[in-house]
Amino acid sequence: MHLPRRVRTLAALIAASALLAACAALPASGPTDQSIVENAGARVVNEATGIGFRYALVDVTKGVLPHVSKDGQSLAGTFGVGRAAAPEIRVGVGDILSVTIFESATGGLFIPNDAGARPGNYVSLPNQTVDRAGGLSVPYAGTVPALGRTLPAIQADIEKRLASRAIEPQVLVTLVSQKSSDVAVVGHVNTPGKFNVPPGGERVLDLIARAAGLLKQPYQTSVTLQRGSARATVPFDTLIANPRENVYVAPLDTIYVYAETKTFVAFGATGQNQKIEFGAETLSLAEAVGLSGGLLDGRAEPGQTFVYRVESRTALAALGVDLTPFGDAKEIPTIYRTNLRDPASYFAAREFAMRDKDVIYVSNAASVEILKFLTLVDAMSGTTSGVASDAVTTRDALHQLGRAAHQ
Repeated sequence: MHLPRRVRTLAALIAASALLAACAALPASGPTDQSIVENAGARVVNEATGIGFRYALVDVTKGVLPHVSKDGQSLAGTFGVGRAAAPEIRVGVGDILSVTIFESATGGLFIPNDAGARPGNYVSLPNQTVDRAGGLSVPYAGTVPALGRTLPAIQADIEKRLASRAIEPQVLVTLVSQKSSDVAVVGHVNTPGKFNVPPGGERVLDLIARAAGLLKQPYQTSVTLQRGSARATVPFDTLIANPRENVYVAPLDTIYVYAETKTFVAFGATGQNQKIEFGAETLSLAEAVGLSGGLLDGRAEPGQTFVYRVESRTALAALGVDLTPFGDAKEIPTIYRTNLRDPASYFAAREFAMRDKDVIYVSNAASVEILKFLTLVDAMSGTTSGVASDAVTTRDALHQLGRAAHQ
């Protein structure tokens, strides 16, 4: 079937126009970087070549491993006061006290001669709650200060006040209920609440046990102890492993137990580029590379495997790193480099402990970059020849259109 020449000419013109439109609007997943910059209402642009972070580069070797900090630097401190004695429990606001007064014989201030048969020469006063004024009312002794004092001190004070009026008085002050010594346990425990601390004292793990234990895995859990305006945080595993951290709690302390999943991020020539959970208490670099899908055979440069983290100044100083460029900074951006082309480096990778929020980056091999360049050159040369051909086709179509218009 032969179409009229005028129809063939018009079809050629449409095809040429479509080809030109395609060149002007190539497929893309979003706006170009140029359009983003040009359409910005305001700009804060870094014209310099650097981002502004100084960092230290450390090659991972056998000598480096002992100095690499394994504990997360995000922790606020340590309980670390060691095996100190339990704090002395003192009377506070809201405590309920009972006062019992003994006399050595009848006929005294509290025990009259006609008291009859009695189990003992004593009298018990009604229970009293310590208010903000902090006093106890004792007949013939007046108001006795109790707030902030120990029970023996209160007893001795009452005995002294009654010595000249009662017969050899002896006083026993007991705690019926003590609210001021409560410790709050909150967060990821099975039974959060407030717990009373006995006079013998209890430690952090004792209170967590009274709260029915942890909701999450121990390796995911940290414990914060707040005492007044001071606070410190340690991992739960450290609390178990180091008895110095399992300190006695004090009245009005708050124990906050929280779980946080440890993760690292993998970038570059690995099987997975994403955030990945540790899934265990500890994780080595070798295990982390495995979790990220290993090194891609067609892309990775094994000799350039990097771990990005913020390292303590103490650790880098022990490694002999020149810290002059970092001033007085306590934490320093650090990149650890591992050469996984060296068979021996895998032993170091087994010992190198990952930390929460570390970043692994595996660079591309040089051959991959060369291949990218050659592909780009091929695409550019193909596009150039295509544009020349498109121009000829368009020119011919326009000429045919002009001739058809005159026919």
